[in-house]
Amino acid sequence: MTTTTSPLRIALIGTGFMGRMHTQAWRTAPRFFDLPLAPEPALLVGRRPDATAESAARWGWNEHSVDWREAISRDDIDAVDICTPGDTHAEIALAALAAGKHVLCEKPLANTVAQAQEMTDAASRASGIAMCGFSYRRTPALALARELIADGRVGEIRHVRAQYLQDWLSDPDSPHTWRLDRDRAGSGALGDIGAHSIDTAQWLTGQDIAAVSATVRTFVTSRPRRSAVEGLGGVAADTSDRLPVSVDDAAAFTARFAGGALGVFEATRMATGRRNANRIEINGDRGSIAFDFERMNELEVYDAAADAAQGFRRVQVTEARHPYAGAWWPAGHGLGYEHLFTHQAVDFVRAVAGEIPPSPSFADALQVQRVLAAVEQSAAHDSIFTPVAAAAADPEGISS
Repeated sequence: MTTTTSPLRIALIGTGFMGRMHTQAWRTAPRFFDLPLAPEPALLVGRRPDATAESAARWGWNEHSVDWREAISRDDIDAVDICTPGDTHAEIALAALAAGKHVLCEKPLANTVAQAQEMTDAASRASGIAMCGFSYRRTPALALARELIADGRVGEIRHVRAQYLQDWLSDPDSPHTWRLDRDRAGSGALGDIGAHSIDTAQWLTGQDIAAVSATVRTFVTSRPRRSAVEGLGGVAADTSDRLPVSVDDAAAFTARFAGGALGVFEATRMATGRRNANRIEINGDRGSIAFDFERMNELEVYDAAADAAQGFRRVQVTEARHPYAGAWWPAGHGLGYEHLFTHQAVDFVRAVAGEIPPSPSFADALQVQRVLAAVEQSAAHDSIFTPVAAAAADPEGISS
């Protein structure tokens, strides 16, 4: 339980999927972890008055509003949690930082490198802390993998291969959403899920991606307007009213890491049968680690020095000594997706209190944005390798 009554008053902006997840996290974190401050769900901000009021009542927020500027102007708000589409991140975060608020912003940090750079610069000057929500860092198995890699268990890293496979857009008549609009989302599978793979790979290895060679593909170029399927169990009655898809459905790229490793990445929302297969494998000269989020409580570890016992060993990451796991259930009783956001809330509160640095920082997220930009530049220009630093010089679009 939280050991102090000093509140950290939260304003959460966004009432969609991520708004629900973050709400659950803020309410759960102080009930399972000893925290230096007590998160208080003070203000929920949405777009539609009736829906926002209903969500605030259902989720237990003290107050609600349809104007995010209220969260910025109020002196009784300490932290702003941004769970809105990417095209709004920069404006909200910059205003919050200028007002002295702490900021947690969902990934990717922005829709362009220029915006992400401006946010990072503002965070470096701000009195509050700023953190980006790459939640998979808070998976106990991945956090353990990072410890093993840092301890030298895999040795010199040679290969990184990462896949993030989903299939929720494999039906060409699945309805259009803001995630398929480049102006709002920045990019498609690349920024939505590929960004997680990029961040995870750089975080685990401690190496930045230095250059990429990429291709992207949009398989379905238009989709039914969402109003055409509402109230019909998700089955479109008339697919003739369609909106254009202006983002990628899939992206694939090879990468050179600053430390010399070779990377292979794939992100798609069209991999039929794969619901949320977020995978990564890292091979070194002393061993390997492998992870698949569809088995999120397991980590595969290979020790090349084990002469008589070759092959990967399956580690159940549920022991009390494993990262985050000790606050929850007895060993062997696994965690779920929602726990990552609780761990994120815990780390944010501890960063606000000065106990740990904010991680991932806006600077970390800016590096991810640069890689996204380089991927799109490489794909657009059929480049063999596009340096990440050069991509950041382009002032237009996500590839700016």
